[in-house]
Amino acid sequence: MFYREAGDFKTTYVDDGQTFPIKFDRFRYYIVLAVAFGIIPFLINDYWANAVFLPFLIYAIAAIGLNILVGYCGQVSLGTGGFMAVGAYACYKLMTAFPDVSMFIHVILAGGITAAVGVLFGLPSLRIKGFYLAVATLAAQFFLVWLFNRVSWFYNYSASGQISAPERTVAGVAITGPEAPAWAAYLFCLVFVTASAIIARNLTRGAMGRKWMAIRDMDIAAEIIGVNPLTAKLSAFAVSSFFVGIAGALFFAVYLGAVEVGEVFGIQKSFLVLFMVIIGGLGSIFGSFAGAAFLVLLPVLLKNVLVGQMGWATDLAAHFEFMIVGGLIVLFLIAEPHGLAQLWRVTKEKLRLWPFPH
Repeated sequence: MFYREAGDFKTTYVDDGQTFPIKFDRFRYYIVLAVAFGIIPFLINDYWANAVFLPFLIYAIAAIGLNILVGYCGQVSLGTGGFMAVGAYACYKLMTAFPDVSMFIHVILAGGITAAVGVLFGLPSLRIKGFYLAVATLAAQFFLVWLFNRVSWFYNYSASGQISAPERTVAGVAITGPEAPAWAAYLFCLVFVTASAIIARNLTRGAMGRKWMAIRDMDIAAEIIGVNPLTAKLSAFAVSSFFVGIAGALFFAVYLGAVEVGEVFGIQKSFLVLFMVIIGGLGSIFGSFAGAAFLVLLPVLLKNVLVGQMGWATDLAAHFEFMIVGGLIVLFLIAEPHGLAQLWRVTKEKLRLWPFPH
């Protein structure tokens, strides 16, 4: 009654190969996009932008990137924070070197530079995998943070070692700097999130996505049937790093405005994005959004309830938040390893047969 596929016929291969072949799914996503682009910008304020919407949108892009690498290709990575730093510093250097170029171009080029760095650090995946690959990417995390801390060229020889985003406009409206309105920053990030989700969805449903999943499931068998592990693994690192670099550029330029690499893009950032992917669901674009929403909204909810309503100390509430997140990760790994995305899939299956028992 609520979710049906009966009567939704396809007469051409083009219709059958749509990103969302079920009509109900298409309408649902059209409604979500209409609300995101047409309603929220008129209601958003600085608090909601900085506390909820901007971090959710940016972390969603990073989670999509990491999910492509870990969830779809099966290559474990603990260097997400370092790759976000590459995107941030690349965007900063481009903004200061080419002030007249569109901010859209800066962010895309920052993603491209991060993709090249990701391919470089993805080369060990051709020889090692599993725990050893995780250690290699962890080494990349620490190396990149050390590099941006020690080489003063990256922060334009600033005495503080901090980088600050210059003010930039799109169509005459500021999107970076203290004068940028909340709705403009939100829409700027939303454009990149929408494009990233569509690109990732189509990549994972196409030939490249099938190669990634073949490598993930059994790399030796995939190579026997003709999948080139070199191109499959390096393309996964490139695409993943591209999205992560875009997230890092937006995190620096649009959300924070000024960053210091060790404090913002440390190892805790890598674990945070990894937790989003685990809780949301490995191998699911929807799971990337669900995990990002969960780990962005949970601290806001706990802070408002524990600190605002119950009068707890801020540090006590922060420690309690760590306990809850850690417990939820263990719970999901044991009870539902496929995360929130699997719960959504099960819900849709039950709706298909409602009101009859499943």
